[in-house]
Amino acid sequence: MSFHRASPCQEFLLTDLYQLAMMQAYVEEGETSTAVFEFFVRKLPERRGFLIAAGLEQALDFLERLRVSPDDLDWLMHSERFGQSLIDYLADFRFTGDVHAMPEGTVFFADEPILRVTAPLPQAQYVETRMINILHFQSLIAAKAARMALAAPGKLLVDFGLRRAHGAEAGLWAARASFIGGFGGTATVQAGRDFGVPIYGTMAHSFVQAFDDEAAAFESFARARPEGLVLLIDTYDTEAAARKVVALAPRLAEMGVRLQGVRLDSGDLNVLAKQVRTILDEGGLKHVSIFASGGLNEDKILALMRAGAPIDGFGVGSSLTTSSDLPALDCAYKLQEYRAIARRKRSEGKATWPGRKQVWRRYDSDGRMAGDVLSTEDDRQDGTALIQHVMRNGQRVEHTPTVSEIRERAAEDMARLPEALRRLEPGATYPVRITDRLRALAAEVDRRIDQQKGPKTCKHP
Repeated sequence: MSFHRASPCQEFLLTDLYQLAMMQAYVEEGETSTAVFEFFVRKLPERRGFLIAAGLEQALDFLERLRVSPDDLDWLMHSERFGQSLIDYLADFRFTGDVHAMPEGTVFFADEPILRVTAPLPQAQYVETRMINILHFQSLIAAKAARMALAAPGKLLVDFGLRRAHGAEAGLWAARASFIGGFGGTATVQAGRDFGVPIYGTMAHSFVQAFDDEAAAFESFARARPEGLVLLIDTYDTEAAARKVVALAPRLAEMGVRLQGVRLDSGDLNVLAKQVRTILDEGGLKHVSIFASGGLNEDKILALMRAGAPIDGFGVGSSLTTSSDLPALDCAYKLQEYRAIARRKRSEGKATWPGRKQVWRRYDSDGRMAGDVLSTEDDRQDGTALIQHVMRNGQRVEHTPTVSEIRERAAEDMARLPEALRRLEPGATYPVRITDRLRALAAEVDRRIDQQKGPKTCKHP
């Protein structure tokens, strides 16, 4: 069963100061007409040939629940930073706009908007901070998890990263996002309750150290946790511990306990796994799996797979929940239309494509992704339109998919990636074509800006 709970960070004041400052100016100037903002990644870094959209559920939940509490209003009033016009505007503030988005689990690429907000300008402006915060993190972690899943096809991958995540919310959401990206489960118990993510756990070295005898520690743990029993065997001497496991197995069987696996958490995992596999097999424990953890990332996992290490699953912590090789994406949430007029940013290196956009995806005869087309929403192209209407007037318009359903979508998309991207080949790219219609709209916006404010040098994205 899957459960959904609200983010613990729903406070209205969890935002950037400049959002509130701009809101006050908008309200005082009467700039409250409909605005369109889009969230996208400007460019893909070298070690990410693709990304996976994640976090939409939490983003929509935030928008539906968005309110300003009496305490928030009281603080704003007494801070003496804001005028009465903003205080009055916020008294019954809620999100009343529309949202279009790529479904969670969708593979996406640079310049492709994965979320569009259409709402009165103060509302659409205010939500920028939290939209980026939610979508950036989960999409980042889902893509990191996907790389590991592609490096170890058919292996069980488990998120071990809560303790080194950058805060409780990050750890919880990393469990969700990594499951979407292809992990089999998490050690984070709350993710099991809140999202229905399968939870896994073994034991710590401290448990073994608390006993004078390692074998006694194993037996004690087996009595307490007989289901899905996995023993940690590298606290002292890994090979010796493996032999103790073999000796203990008949006693466990008499107790009705079937040992499921052993875990290695240090040393040369390739060498140790081969040694342990031999000991277990010779001891009649061919059914016992070997699970590895300890400083793993996709590169180390891929190397172990290529070396033929007899490892059945991997627990990944810090490198997953912090995306340690790439802790941030170059992403943005930008104004694309206001008062039904297309807008765009022209800053050097950060120019945007204007207007409401759609992404169409084409597939080849084998069902593999062949290329995407980015254009204005009304410029119909061949292929499947990826951006869908998901919220109207501040309320969801469709049922909320389970995390397992989202994970299935991500798996289907990854299976349809070009082979070079699936193999994690450095420098592998994917074609995203910008249409003439969109280029023409950008040129039109530039001409209007130049006429109003004088000529400027323009650079297209």
